[in-house]
Amino acid sequence: MPGDSPFVLASNSPRRRILLREAGFTFEILSPQLDERETPHLSLRELTITNALRKARIVGAERPSAVILGADTLVSLDGEPIGKPRNLNHARAILGRLSGKVHEVCTSVVIVAPNRPPAVLSEVSRVRFRDLSDAAIADYLATINPFDKAGAYAAQGAAGGKIIVWVEGSFTNVIGLPMERVVPALAQFGIAPASNAFRPRLQDPELKHAPVRASKHDRETRQ
Repeated sequence: MPGDSPFVLASNSPRRRILLREAGFTFEILSPQLDERETPHLSLRELTITNALRKARIVGAERPSAVILGADTLVSLDGEPIGKPRNLNHARAILGRLSGKVHEVCTSVVIVAPNRPPAVLSEVSRVRFRDLSDAAIADYLATINPFDKAGAYAAQGAAGGKIIVWVEGSFTNVIGLPMERVVPALAQFGIAPASNAFRPRLQDPELKHAPVRASKHDRETRQ
């Protein structure tokens, strides 16, 4: 029943919801009502942590006995944070700026629970876009809803492959949650998937991987 779950996702992102469900978690969803901040003098990590903490605390006030996960994702190009587009023209302009370049995607996650300090984690991935013509941008925007996505794009699915050359680092981080770190962080709060193991299937067609390459650290670790 609503209100009975010990684990609550403080987000209206369908991608975060699917990632957690594919990993085997059971949870309630409560969407906090707030304007996400994009303060220029804060770093990407500081901005996303601030927004994630605000989301978690708003929902935590409503569900004080639950474990609450808040998250926020921002894109950064040349040190400038890029959030969600205001309208279609803004979405076109954002994709035009990202065209042919490497940008960063930062997701911060804050987990709050009663009688213990919040857990905070941040993950940064790098993404290279293809060179996109105006026609390619128009075609891409005709296939997705850009307005709920930082950077006006989604990395997953066939549409993501049209605009992305590679992702360096966590791919699920670009989608909205760095699951490699979220799963063990939730375990510290007694929240585990039904299988008690992280085996994301990503069967939803929207979450199939775009081209990915290993980070330098990952390559060195496997050698």
